[in-house]
Amino acid sequence: MVKPFRLARVPQVLFRSGALADLPSTAAAFGRNILLVTGAKSFSSSRRAEVLLEKLHEHGLSVHHVPISGEPSPAMIDDASARFRDAGIDLVAGIGGGSVMDAGKAVSAMLKAEGSVTDYLEIVGNREHPGVKVPFIAIPTTSGTGSEATKNAVISQVGKDGFKRSLRHENFVPDLALIDPELTLGCPPEITAAAGMDCFTQLAEAFLSTKACEVTDSLAMQGLMAIKRSLVRSFTNGDDIGARSDMSFAALMSGICIANAGLGAVHGLAGTVGALYQVPHGVVCGTLMAKANEINVRILRKHSDGQSFLRKYAVLGRLFADAESKSDRYYEDFLIDYLHAVTYRLGLPLLGRFGLGKDDIPGIVSRSDVKNNPVKLSDEELAEIIFGRL
Repeated sequence: MVKPFRLARVPQVLFRSGALADLPSTAAAFGRNILLVTGAKSFSSSRRAEVLLEKLHEHGLSVHHVPISGEPSPAMIDDASARFRDAGIDLVAGIGGGSVMDAGKAVSAMLKAEGSVTDYLEIVGNREHPGVKVPFIAIPTTSGTGSEATKNAVISQVGKDGFKRSLRHENFVPDLALIDPELTLGCPPEITAAAGMDCFTQLAEAFLSTKACEVTDSLAMQGLMAIKRSLVRSFTNGDDIGARSDMSFAALMSGICIANAGLGAVHGLAGTVGALYQVPHGVVCGTLMAKANEINVRILRKHSDGQSFLRKYAVLGRLFADAESKSDRYYEDFLIDYLHAVTYRLGLPLLGRFGLGKDDIPGIVSRSDVKNNPVKLSDEELAEIIFGRL
């Protein structure tokens, strides 16, 4: 019997090497004023950006620009929205990593709303966004967050009283996800590793989620097969367009999966760590992934009602293992060993490098909201995950 499910909206998707060339004609269909949201340096200073700007102007478009440095803060979104609210912007296009796409998504929403973006954020805000936005196109240049397929934009205020919360509405799903794997060819190895492990974590957590269904399982498995083929390849040879295409596909699948199945312990902790410390989100996810799943399996083995999730762990282990005809327990253990090995292979740093210490753990655990994990974890077990990666 098929488990009941409900699917969230997905954007129109254009997936093709060289697809960026379609942006000028696509953008012109929305109007004449386009706001480009990009990273501070990488894309905007490239030859590809020069060519794009030339083509946009040839199509009669007036182009405005907002550079984003790091994860978007309320101040960044409020400043950009205030500057362009009365500029008659017809389209916002976010070209960059997950932070840039989140920023573009938030700006497209706040151009049509009053006040600060903080007012509309989950948990910390007190107003409901009407869902009206300027059309938005998401164009990823990394393969990680899957923000090109989701309805939320993550906004961060980093510090002692920091937060990492979402601006969320069904209407904030991008109007178009324009996915051009060629845009990821210049991604540095350390960003490739962090983004790739974020993508890997999202696919695995969605597959193991208590909200998973046959549809998300199928999409997650397709994404995980691409991870197996190409995560390490894209790290060791950044010019391998086949590997880059695989990872762009995996990231897209991860976005669709998390929008429908949710996430687990790793992302529950990562949101809190990212709010308190200047640690890239993908680094937190990749660093914690092996330890979190190790503890999940250990606890599931102690409970008779955990067998269905252990079978899923065995499915994942079988996917990544070359050995055949082994026991489920072998594949469960193989998966954990594989996660530790790939974390080491990609050179992901320990969290202590970013200033986290043992004394910080209780505060992180107390502020973390862990949902959809295959097993309920105690505060002590959540602390063990972090302590193991300091």
